[in-house]
Amino acid sequence: MQRTVGILGFDEVEALDFVGPYEVFTTAERVAAREGCGNLFRVISISQQPSFTARAGLTMLADCHPRYAPRLDLLIIPGGVTREAEKDAEINAWLQEQVTRVSVIASVCTGVFLLAKANLIQGREVTTHWEDVADLRSKYPSLKVVEGVRWVDSGTLVTSAGISAGIDMSLHLVERLVSRELAELTAHQMDYLWLGNDSR
Repeated sequence: MQRTVGILGFDEVEALDFVGPYEVFTTAERVAAREGCGNLFRVISISQQPSFTARAGLTMLADCHPRYAPRLDLLIIPGGVTREAEKDAEINAWLQEQVTRVSVIASVCTGVFLLAKANLIQGREVTTHWEDVADLRSKYPSLKVVEGVRWVDSGTLVTSAGISAGIDMSLHLVERLVSRELAELTAHQMDYLWLGNDSR
């Protein structure tokens, strides 16, 4: 079964928040194909503009605009400087639409603020970058913000801590959606030391 993974891009996105999960799922697909069982993941970048620029200056291209995106199985919302994206009515409306269609929505780092702003995760257990925990708790007191972990998986919602934690979360999702073996092979192919969920 092929799953379509969409990753939202916007100006001032944190580069690794975006490309970390992208690398995990495309590498998982490549590893699976090498083992004779590919066609597991199709990964697309989604943005309102044909290109978007990360906060460190890296410019990336979008595969499609949100309104033309195919039906997704997994939607990943990266973080970065999210203030403008949070205020964007079109993004908010699209996220609200996706939550009724997508099996799993995941966020990396401050991407959780976009989900909270769109009123999609009230009362849920989440995490974010250690530097933003206090701000998230202050702005959205209904959220149960967990510290000291790399990700929080509550079924239809998975959130991760900062930046590189998005790689750990994505490997976890490969394990959850396919197998532990594929997740470990993917981490090995990436030469990435996947230590698990406890960041303390």
